Amino acid sequence: MSKIEIDALTAEFFGAFDNRGGKPADVARIRRLLIPGGVIVVAGPELKVYTVQEFIEPRERLLNDGRLVEFSEWETSEQTLIAGDVAARFGEYRKAGVLDGEAFEGAGTKSIQFVRDAGGWRIAAFTWCDQP
Repeated sequence: MSKIEIDALTAEFFGAFDNRGGKPADVARIRRLLIPGGVIVVAGPELKVYTVQEFIEPRERLLNDGRLVEFSEWETSEQTLIAGDVAARFGEYRKAGVLDGEAFEGAGTKSIQFVRDAGGWRIAAFTWCDQP
């Protein structure tokens, strides 16, 4: 059952950024999906570490102010390891949208760490790196 729950949580995480068809992106749900104090990291030459709030605020604006529309991202492959109340998922993803009137597509890698408490699985941290 744990893998099914982690799959659903991961899908909900990716869905938080979806604003296709004119619907507003629900980036704020990230607060519910992550544990308090969760860590978010973008890897690469300009490594950046975010708190949950630092991560959410600019993405809410970008996805809901009309600059980034028809955006979605989705997993294309994943491996999930579960050990008791700890799990790690490593996966590839794709994304597409229209930014400032220009269509784009991209891909990258995400690593998500999960913990389970009395309320179920939540994200403790995630890291991503976009492909150049």
